[in-house]
This record gives sequence, structure tokens and C-alpha cells, in this order.
Amino acid sequence: MNDLAYLPIGPWQLALAALLIVVNVALSLGLRLGMERSLLVASVRMTVQLLLIGLVLEWVFALERPLPILAIALLMSALAGISAVQRTKRRFAGVYWDSLVSVLAAAFLVTGFALVGVVRVRPWYEAQYLIPLLGMVLGNVLNGISLALDRFTEGVAQRRAEVELLLGLGASRWEAAHAIVSDALRVGMIPTINAMMVMGIVSLPGMMTGQILAGASPGDAVRYQVVIMFMIAAATALGAFGVVMLAFVRLFDRRHRLRSERLWAVSRAR
Repeated sequence: MNDLAYLPIGPWQLALAALLIVVNVALSLGLRLGMERSLLVASVRMTVQLLLIGLVLEWVFALERPLPILAIALLMSALAGISAVQRTKRRFAGVYWDSLVSVLAAAFLVTGFALVGVVRVRPWYEAQYLIPLLGMVLGNVLNGISLALDRFTEGVAQRRAEVELLLGLGASRWEAAHAIVSDALRVGMIPTINAMMVMGIVSLPGMMTGQILAGASPGDAVRYQVVIMFMIAAATALGAFGVVMLAFVRLFDRRHRLRSERLWAVSRAR
């Protein structure tokens, strides 16, 4: 087998690839979808953001001290926690804190285990490994937390009468909310399970594809991708469970009452 070589992409090649967005714009114009401006803004924003993060990562990878690297990891986690809440339709006091705690606990526990116990990076804070692995985990934890939290709060609001009836008949807060909690956790983990079911048959994931394009052997790339997917599955489950249980404690008090007045709808979820 020939040695695999990394082929860099220059500015002109990047500009040529940008022409592919014309397909989306043409469909929007032809079908009068009204999405041309959004597509162009999203394309420019994505390109600028990725080019900037590329410059930042070059600086980050050169760092050899743990404190600045951990500070960047905390910033990434904080942004993920905020973004997860912004996608929900209903909120309550303390929801941002609950989301942040869930993101931090899930992502740092799982990423730390993978760095120290599985990949065995030395030192453990090596930015070249910590930042990309944490970033992939955070993106999926964000999605899982957002889906689970949204389904839980919507379930509490829509099934309020049923829950209060159960509580009135003597059920504990856990017995009254158990079905809603289970449904929320199931929804939060569905995207990850679906991705795992078809990976390697229907789709080749980004981590594996990127390593192969960079010259790694397919066998090594596959093993890394398997590790990544197990990390994502565990972190998503922990994050979704954490945020739902924290929301449960806030919306159901110790006297086994539903505090629906603590929940409000937002005019627009992002």
C-alpha cells in the first residue's frame, strides 16, 4: 500500500469549493424559499469563524502550561452550556447554571477518562488532544442536553393536569414525573444512538475522515473514531441525565408539589 500523503488546500481551492453554495442559493431562488441572504450570511460567518479558530488553535497547540489550556476548555464548556439553553422553548430560574454544571461534569469526566485512561496522553493537558476531543464531545453533549431539557419542560407544561392528579392521589414527585423524565432522556440520546447505528455503513464520520485525509492509516482512524463515539455516547447520557434531574428538583419541591409557576415560555428559541 502506498504511503498516504496530506494534500493542503490553498485559498484558491477554498474559493472554488465555496461555489458549491450556489446550489443552495439557486434552489432557494428557484423555489422562492427566501433563504438566499441566510445562506450567504451563514457561509461567510462559518468561513470567518473557522479561519479565526484555526489561528487560535495554532497558538493554543503551542502552549505547554495547563492553566491557559484549562481556561480555554472552560470557556468552550460555558458557551456550550449557554447555547444548549437558548434552543429550548421553556425556561426556569437557574436553568443556565444547571446546563453549565451538566456540561462541565459530563464533558470533563468523559474527556479526562479518555485522555488519561484510553489514549494515555502525556502530559494529560496536551492541547493537540484535549481541545479537539473536548470540542467533539461538547458539540454532542450540547445537542443532547438541549433536546432532553426541552422535552422535559414541555412535558411538564403539557401534562401538568396529569401530574397534579397523580400528586393529589398520593404519588411522590418521582412517581408523578417518572414518565416525563424517561421520555426526555430517551429523546436526548436518540441522535447519538442513530448515528452509531449507521456509522461505517451509511456515513463516514468527520474524525475518521479527517485523520485519513491527513495521512493516518484507516485502521488507526477507525480505532480513534470508535473511542470518540463511546465518549460521545457516555457524555451525552450523563449530560442529559444531569440537566433533567436538576430541572426536576427545581420544578418539583421536597413537599412533592409541582411548581409550575417557576416555568415560563420564551417568545423565541434559538
